[in-house]
Amino acid sequence: MELTDKLEILADAAKYDASCASSGAPRRTSEGKDGIGATNGMGICHSYTPDGRCVSLLKILLTNFCVYDCQYCVNRRTSNVPRARFSVDEVVKLTVDFYLRNYIDGLFLSSGIIQSADYTMEQLVAIARQLREVHHFRGYIHLKTIPDADAALIAAAGKYADRLSVNIELPTEGSIERLAPEKSVHTIKLAMGSIRRKLDEKAEEPRAPKFAPAGQSTQMIVGADASDDHTILGTAETLYGSYKLKRIYYSAFSPIPHSPDSVPLAPPPMQREHRLYQADFLMRGYGFNAAELLPAAGNLALDIDPKLAWALAHREHFPMDLNMAEEAMIARVPGIGLRNAKRLVELRRLRRIRYADLTRLRCSMKKIAPFILTADYRPASDTTASEVLRRSMAEHSPRQLDLWAQLQAA
Repeated sequence: MELTDKLEILADAAKYDASCASSGAPRRTSEGKDGIGATNGMGICHSYTPDGRCVSLLKILLTNFCVYDCQYCVNRRTSNVPRARFSVDEVVKLTVDFYLRNYIDGLFLSSGIIQSADYTMEQLVAIARQLREVHHFRGYIHLKTIPDADAALIAAAGKYADRLSVNIELPTEGSIERLAPEKSVHTIKLAMGSIRRKLDEKAEEPRAPKFAPAGQSTQMIVGADASDDHTILGTAETLYGSYKLKRIYYSAFSPIPHSPDSVPLAPPPMQREHRLYQADFLMRGYGFNAAELLPAAGNLALDIDPKLAWALAHREHFPMDLNMAEEAMIARVPGIGLRNAKRLVELRRLRRIRYADLTRLRCSMKKIAPFILTADYRPASDTTASEVLRRSMAEHSPRQLDLWAQLQAA
């Protein structure tokens, strides 16, 4: 098979993995040094996920052959898709050539499981080793870790990669047992734990060998099983606390023709994935916990964002006096972010905050108005029922036609 044909198959097969952002990598450049490549915060984006998100990495699979039969995966053993496999040298050549053509700033490399977990992991490590030691590639490298692989191979991967990821895929052990019977939650968490221990060792001893400086991440598929957002956010909170993950990525399940009956025939709303990302950001950056954002079973609201939903459910905190409240509470006001909360606290050391100050900070005034007090402003709607406020602030986005349903009907 020609290299271009392999690239077409294996780049397309990799599009279902969302965890490919290069944030968190250390700044590194080849300027004035031997080698090629650089890392930076933005990069050049040439690859797009199915929902339009732009990524800046060469994002491919080593192979889409796989001995596993995970029911939600397009590359499962029983799936009727074209198959291909790169050699180690081919991936190295593609990465270097694409970088020299200014197409990419780094590599995101995953793989189906071939022969064994150890054999597959050896191949991934060999690619990263060649890029770093033979070609002196200084760009970003993200390797997908095979959970069942030997701990020594995972340690070697962390020596060369900026970030490692171990995908848990589904939020409950029962769903993994049912839809991915060859996988084990225990093994996945052992791999996550071994990576965390290596990261902790590096943090405690700065002179220790480099290990995955951008940390580790994972991915959960949304809508492949019956788990609701309450369950997903609870699992995410546990994973963040136990393994110090940098990010959890959420990927809306994408059904394919001839999918097994064990998975849904239709995808979940893309807005559901978006709301989970928003809720995840509130947990990581704003100090919310999962129970605050979604205290009971069910899914996040689709018509309003999670912070607004929390504010409407906790009117006892509002309207909030911006001249008196703590910075962390100001950041919980809908329409005020972390940066503007900090700026407001700094400003009130000089004088009292006025309504015009929020306009100058480009806060979302329609969203913020019912929830704040300033030196010259008090909302007229501070006693308006939350249901009324919700209707006035709900997002009414155009509805995209459901192409999948039309194809099924045809």
